[in-house]
Order: sequence, then structure tokens, then C-alpha cells
Amino acid sequence: MREVLALIALLTLAGEATAQTKGKGIRLWNLTTETISGFQLAPAGKTEWGPNQCLNDKDKEVDHDERLRITGVEPGRYDAKVGYPSGRQCVVRDIEIRADAVFSIADKDLKDCNK
Repeated sequence: MREVLALIALLTLAGEATAQTKGKGIRLWNLTTETISGFQLAPAGKTEWGPNQCLNDKDKEVDHDERLRITGVEPGRYDAKVGYPSGRQCVVRDIEIRADAVFSIADKDLKDCNK
């Protein structure tokens, strides 16, 4: 009987651990030194920018070291347009996005910045 109870407890814990990691989706981790107010993706090498993903966040901005849920994007390679509250915009090229994974951007990734 103890073995059965131990097995049930183990299976319950394993199920909870799987539920916590499954279904988190694609997320951006902002490792830039500034808060991001705009984050749009386009297939790598293209300029047909998708919607502002920052609108997925409760305060519509992504602070340094905060993660943002990305929606409506399939795994693949993308370029990103990153906007800041100051009006500054930069591009990050050739980001690899994988299913249910976190990808990050840092200051060193920012290219073609204006302002």
C-alpha cells in the first residue's frame, strides 16, 4: 500500500512540474539596459513588421530583465524592430525563435539605431 501511495504522489508531482513548464509559449527576455515600448517581428530579411508585441504586457512595456509573451509567431528566424519610450528605434537581425522557448536581446544585438 505504501508503494502505491508513493507512486501516486510521485506521479502527481511529475504532472504538476510538467504543467508548470508546458504551454508557456515563446517569450522575449529583455536584457537591454532600457525599458522597451515597441517590439515587432518580421521574417528575417523582410520589413513587413507584425503587431507590437509589447501590447501583450499588462503595462504595455517590457522593463530590463522582464520577459514578454510573444503571440502569433511560428518558430523560425526573424528580425525585430525595438522601440523605446524616448522614440529611439533599433533593429535586431536574425533572431532564432523556437517553440515554447525564451529568446533574449541585449544592447550588443541592437543595430541601425536612430535618435
